[in-house]
Amino acid sequence: MSPESKKLFNIIILGISFMFIFTAFQTCGNIAQTVITNLNNTDFHGSGYTSMSIIYGVFSASNLVSPSVVAIVGPQLSMVVSGIFYSLYIAVFIQPATWTFYTASVFIGIAAAVLWTAQGSCLTVNSNENTIGRNSGVFWALLQSSLFFGNLYIYFAWQGKTHISESDRRTVFIALTVISLVGTVLFFLIRRQEDAKTPGEEDSANEIPGDSSSAENKMTRAVAAFKKSIKLSFTKEILLLSVTTAYTGLELTFFSGVYGTCIGAVNRFGSEEKSLIGLSGIFIGVGEILGGGIFGLLSKNNRFGRNPVVMLGIVVHFIAFYLIFFNMPNNAPIASMEGTNDVAYMIPSKEVAILCSFLLGLGDSCFNTQLLSILGFLYSEDSAPAFAIFKFVQVMICVDQREEQRNTGAGQRSCSCVATPIAS
Repeated sequence: MSPESKKLFNIIILGISFMFIFTAFQTCGNIAQTVITNLNNTDFHGSGYTSMSIIYGVFSASNLVSPSVVAIVGPQLSMVVSGIFYSLYIAVFIQPATWTFYTASVFIGIAAAVLWTAQGSCLTVNSNENTIGRNSGVFWALLQSSLFFGNLYIYFAWQGKTHISESDRRTVFIALTVISLVGTVLFFLIRRQEDAKTPGEEDSANEIPGDSSSAENKMTRAVAAFKKSIKLSFTKEILLLSVTTAYTGLELTFFSGVYGTCIGAVNRFGSEEKSLIGLSGIFIGVGEILGGGIFGLLSKNNRFGRNPVVMLGIVVHFIAFYLIFFNMPNNAPIASMEGTNDVAYMIPSKEVAILCSFLLGLGDSCFNTQLLSILGFLYSEDSAPAFAIFKFVQVMICVDQREEQRNTGAGQRSCSCVATPIAS
């Protein structure tokens, strides 16, 4: 296998691994609050919304130290360990207890920061200036397949269910834990590049276990990675990219929580209003996959660079938000559990609502594939700090918006704890 084929193989394995892990985590997030509502009649008194707040908060803070962790243990091992923690979080629901649920939430927040920093490092080391656009698109399309499969399962298997039996819960979460573990094991198939070692792998073959100089070298790399993250945060390029990154966090929070709530609150959609939440998630996933696939395949032959893709994302999102403004009642995000019968500037249309879901996913893929590509291109020598800053800014916006949703009551109906900030 040629070096270029080996790198493409690594990117595909990376994408498939994330697809398995986040298919399990995405499905877990979507049904968590329904399961917890049934469990609250027992000794379990956890809250899915509190759990997500813990995860986002810890995730955001952990991005400050995740480059140091990746520098010490290397990207591959970092992803394997993080994948194990994702699996443990899902496994908590097999036999849930309040303290294990919240403890797992803390650990998965740390694991998410390390996982995404390591992913950025792995993506960069297996790409060059000619393939980073293609590889970003391929990875994004495979990753966002989890959004499609997870919501597809919810739409058909859990449609109309309000009570979940103990046997059903255990069967589902055992299966999801196994799926997550399969994705974790696949990380071992990623092959190291002899000609391009990542920061955590340098001189690893020459280090003697237990040697004090080896430990000092690792600590030096960790401190250097942390200092570089801080220094990089104030560079012109990162500050400019942070504006777009912050926007992706804002729109991500909107379509992962608020928009599903709006759809589920519109009584004029009839008896299908609740099932439309799952269908909306499916079409968001279709938009994400289509965008990632197209931009990945066309990037090699794109003579105009990244600007047209970003402009397409702006136009697509402008159309989506304009149609949502006309289609959704003003009080839909904060309506009571009985829903709303109000009308916006047009009679609410299910077709328009689902079309907007597709456009939201397509626009999101425009921005995220290009951000990944730009970061991998600009910081090809040491990408971990750059990707950590990217996730830090994105998740900080998500934390702020999730807190706003909790205060206003928005997002409580959809139970759609979409894992994209932790999944993308």
